[in-house]
Amino acid sequence: MGLYVVPPRGFHIGSLEIAYYGLIIVFAMLVGVLLACKLCKKRGLKSDDILLLALIVLPCAIIGARIYYFIFNGTSFREFFNFQDGGLAILGGVIGGILGIIIFALIKRNFKIIIDLFDVCVPCLILGQAIGRIGCFFSQCCYGELVTNSSHCWFPLAMLVETYEGSGVYEWHYATNLYESLWNFIGFVPILFAFLKSKERFTPSAVYLIWYGLGRAVIEGFRGDSLFIGNTGIRVSQLVSIIMVIVGVVMLTINIIKRFKKAKLT
Repeated sequence: MGLYVVPPRGFHIGSLEIAYYGLIIVFAMLVGVLLACKLCKKRGLKSDDILLLALIVLPCAIIGARIYYFIFNGTSFREFFNFQDGGLAILGGVIGGILGIIIFALIKRNFKIIIDLFDVCVPCLILGQAIGRIGCFFSQCCYGELVTNSSHCWFPLAMLVETYEGSGVYEWHYATNLYESLWNFIGFVPILFAFLKSKERFTPSAVYLIWYGLGRAVIEGFRGDSLFIGNTGIRVSQLVSIIMVIVGVVMLTINIIKRFKKAKLT
């Protein structure tokens, strides 16, 4: 067990409990919006556009994350607004965010900016996801399966999780939330590089789909709280991640072919 200490879930200001998870998620959103305001100029967009986009996308992402969770968790929709018990799925948030971008394009009556908005948002998204998973660590959610090999009971390969809240009994589980956080922090570099250096639109988005999809597909296999498609045993987020990779590879291949043809013509 070493020097590992179970992190606190939050702190109190008088009788008010402040959860680190909520603070970290808010911080991740703020960082994402500020970065998008910085990057948008490269695609001819204004900071005001990003701020309006954030007002649309963030609520759509939260609602999408909640709906995704409830569809595959089988929980009654009467509990939909019971946020204190958790129940947000990041892939649902991504889908909701995509819908938010489409709504923004409808408001602006300009569908040509959709791809540009995707490309601006993906570096911010992967960075926000990296920060957000740290919140999951503090909240003791999104962790992996129970560790059965005693030689794996060390941090950060694994983390101690309270068996039942308030029980004071802890078990080692694989720290999949931290795996994904690290994977996303690393992925921020090539995705940002693709945005800054690539001349083809949708290349940054394709790199995001491939990078995040690959990482999530692998890490999901170690998750202890996966959502499944009915009684099939198919992890829905793993399936969605594989689809993301396929779409990303197809789009990246199309862009590479386009670049090759342009180089050949010149």
